[in-house]
Amino acid sequence: MCEDDHGHDHGHTAGIGRRAVFVTGAAAALTLGSVSFASAAPRERRTRTVRGTLPPGSPDFVYVPVDIPRGVSEIHVAYTYERPTVPAGTQGNALDIGLFDERGTELGGRGFRGWSGGARTEFFVRADDATPGYLPGPVRPGTWHIALGPYTVAPQGLPYEITITLTYGEQDEAPRPVYPPERAKGRGRAWYRGDCHLHSEYSDGRYTLAEIAALARAAGLDFINSSEHNTPSAHAHWAGLAGDDLLILLGEEVTTRNGHVVALGTDPGTFVDWRYRARDNRFGRFARQIRRAGGLVVPAHPHATCIGCNWKFGFGEADAVEVWNGAYTPDDEVALADWDGMLVAAVREGPGGRGWIPAMGSSDSHRSPDVIGRPQTVVLADDLTREAIQEGIRAGRSYVAESSRVSLSFTASGGRGEHAGIGERLRVDADTPVTVRLEVTGAPRCTVRLVTDQGVLFTGDPLPVSGAGVVEWRTTASYAAYVRAEVRHEAAAGPVPGALAAFTNPIFLGS
Repeated sequence: MCEDDHGHDHGHTAGIGRRAVFVTGAAAALTLGSVSFASAAPRERRTRTVRGTLPPGSPDFVYVPVDIPRGVSEIHVAYTYERPTVPAGTQGNALDIGLFDERGTELGGRGFRGWSGGARTEFFVRADDATPGYLPGPVRPGTWHIALGPYTVAPQGLPYEITITLTYGEQDEAPRPVYPPERAKGRGRAWYRGDCHLHSEYSDGRYTLAEIAALARAAGLDFINSSEHNTPSAHAHWAGLAGDDLLILLGEEVTTRNGHVVALGTDPGTFVDWRYRARDNRFGRFARQIRRAGGLVVPAHPHATCIGCNWKFGFGEADAVEVWNGAYTPDDEVALADWDGMLVAAVREGPGGRGWIPAMGSSDSHRSPDVIGRPQTVVLADDLTREAIQEGIRAGRSYVAESSRVSLSFTASGGRGEHAGIGERLRVDADTPVTVRLEVTGAPRCTVRLVTDQGVLFTGDPLPVSGAGVVEWRTTASYAAYVRAEVRHEAAAGPVPGALAAFTNPIFLGS
């Protein structure tokens, strides 16, 4: 139902029957009837409430137009929805929410003002401030849109209620955003540790930004990447938490209905739209936007089992892939095997192919007890700068470790002084003897495995309690097109390998 400014019920239903269905160039969307407000005196508040029900099979996004008159200084939105009991194995109700301003809901997000998904039941926007997840800025007159995202709908339908409150009066000045620097002190060309997938209270996390920065430093990290779901709203709040010892990159986790992708190290304030599925053929456009904004395209947890998390866009646009996400689980093992298959395909394609896609690992931490820096990507970079870290990741000069206690040195050498490290190619003749060497520290009782395009060709004895050891293995380029290293914990039982403690990107062998 829709109530007037003073709470009188007019019996107006804003449900599915009053919809206008249209296609945005991506997923089908649905627009309900407009909610209108009269003008009011300064400091006065006006409230209207909208109720409706979304049936199973609703479009991915439902828009509630709200006509904002002149003189409004703040928009406040609160919502609730019913969560009926559903049979076992059936999805219940989950309803996300966000806001677009008078510039519209066109795909690409020019009118984007915020998104909180299902993490909040209310939010506000005004010129000088906004709820985390939302962007402060002028409240201009025109038709704004509350965006609803029925993530899952129970068989009984999804009844919802939205309460919109406008505050009238003069607007304060919008703040000028200040962003963290793109350079930290660094150690010149060195190995730098980072966690590029993290969440705070600016999306669905519980950590504050200050807690993330403190925990990142405690974990021995040199850099992190801000990656809130579908919003850049945290970008302007990191500046005071960066320092000579911590580089803070800015990005987003673009959370579509067909998988998530981390935009890693984009220009400050970059918003990347998420309102499309693989069948809409729109991902390439937004992958190119990420790169134009100076970022990397990194599909996240590609084999995760949560609804909408499994990656379905292919890897043709990927600069790297997040193979290890958080505590090591079976879906990470599947992602690792899938990535290894992509390495074999890249070898088969040869020099004229697309090339190989490096692997990464990140914690995807949201709240305690999630461990920031488990795992972490360790990158060989020329310095601790945005550009140098990204270049190292893109080149695959990196390995992934469960903590800062674990360190690897992985090289391959030929008989005439040829030498290559992680992510590089050892250019030797097909039958030239090659020596592969792995040095490990911080991995007590773990086992080293060397993996090639044929599979696991070497498994060492468990490392001593000290966690340090050296493994050497000899091969040729004709026998192994590439070699990569895994360091694994003891297996609980049976033939299944133990969880990873670390793994490297490959060294390619041969000219």
